Amino acid sequence: MQRTFMTWGALLAMLAVAVGAFGAHILKASLDERALAVYETGVQYHMIHALGLLIVGLAAGQWGESGRLRWSGGLLLAGIVLFSGSLYALSISGIKVLGAITPLGGVCFIAGWLLFALEGWSRKKAV
Repeated sequence: MQRTFMTWGALLAMLAVAVGAFGAHILKASLDERALAVYETGVQYHMIHALGLLIVGLAAGQWGESGRLRWSGGLLLAGIVLFSGSLYALSISGIKVLGAITPLGGVCFIAGWLLFALEGWSRKKAV
């Protein structure tokens, strides 16, 4: 689990940098201001939660594996795909119905961080 979340976190952080550069250098010329702002929001959440996956991986190495950590990382990963992915698709395609997917990703983020907090709270000793 530690290796899995560390690897996914690093790869997704790399991808966040790449899609951010794509937006700044290529899409900037073709998207309107609103669509570009939506795209940039996707990039920000993508990077933050990729780093969150790294943190979950580090915690698994320090605390040991647990169901809560596994779910936490899985939900952060799902959140990146649903939240950021839907914002990327919405901003590029203009298909408004894709915006309906975004809140599902947000719920995944919230649940993932909550499970991480519960796992941390359940530890008897501070790390």
